[in-house]
Amino acid sequence: MSSHRKLTYSLAINEAIHQMMEANPEVFVIGQGVKSPWYVGNTAKGLIERFGKERVIDTPVSENAMTGAAVGAAIAGMRPVVVHPRMDFMMYAMDPIINEASNWHYMSGGRSSVPIVIWGIINRGGEQAAQHSQAIHGLFSHIPGLKVVLPSNPYDAKGLMIAAIRDDNPVIYVDDRWLYGIEEDVPEEIYEVHIGKGIIRKTGSDVTVAATSYMVSLSVEAAKELEEEGVDVEVLDLRTIKPLDKSLLIDSIKKTGRLVVGDGGWKSFGVAAEIEAVVFEEAFEAMKAPPIRVSLPDLPAPASRTLEKAYYPGVEDIVKAVKKVLDYSWTDIYVPGVKSDSIRKD
Repeated sequence: MSSHRKLTYSLAINEAIHQMMEANPEVFVIGQGVKSPWYVGNTAKGLIERFGKERVIDTPVSENAMTGAAVGAAIAGMRPVVVHPRMDFMMYAMDPIINEASNWHYMSGGRSSVPIVIWGIINRGGEQAAQHSQAIHGLFSHIPGLKVVLPSNPYDAKGLMIAAIRDDNPVIYVDDRWLYGIEEDVPEEIYEVHIGKGIIRKTGSDVTVAATSYMVSLSVEAAKELEEEGVDVEVLDLRTIKPLDKSLLIDSIKKTGRLVVGDGGWKSFGVAAEIEAVVFEEAFEAMKAPPIRVSLPDLPAPASRTLEKAYYPGVEDIVKAVKKVLDYSWTDIYVPGVKSDSIRKD
């Protein structure tokens, strides 16, 4: 019987790792600051004390070396969880992630796999500026052979971590520290949230808002605000962006005909753009308005708290985007020689 109690997002991750390390001696954690709250918050709380330094390895500042060692261990049959306390510096580990981990299963003809979790933590805001607060999940989503997950709440944080550790191929687990304080019911037992399956957080019929990570809670809040104005918003939590739950997305678009995408990465060539492309390719005939992206501007993160307020999108930006797609009509488009009412009607 399921036993639920309140757990924060960060402690849900912590519990998942404790349980998987207890269940499987092949699971180990390696990374910078795994014993330091300053690096990883309380996500690694109690791991060294319980499992020892041989299975909870606190490394020097050596992103490439520690990731490469973990990839090798995974090929040899272990199940490492590699912690990158600032996702920005995963750049140093691009070779073992992209050239080795992502390709190994394919290049071995399916005879070998790399069951590794590469856990990248995003540290937004707090005047951390351009080199310490970047969300680069879109880069990894571009790479064949990698799965990319972005939990938005404690329940999914635990379930997706367990699913990622159990997966036989590399998973990029994108963790946002803005979510660490969120608290909700989380089962004590081991469970998985299926990689590649999104979920509807709020049903609606007027507009679809498809969101990732912390943008999900902002989208739900925006939907509640819009509901007071008579706008019925459907909010999708994508959960996984590689592979993307296309059927969930397309089914929602066929119902609403309008799309707003909320993603915490940069706007150009990013996750939001890919989601829009999928909708245009597979559900264009259902669209009543062009989609809108609510993402970061194409600028480095500022170091000023005042500028951060302008840089990071909020609830009001999602509300404005929803209202804009609702106000749009395809009949506004002028095509020479074609009557506007033959192009599209709301």
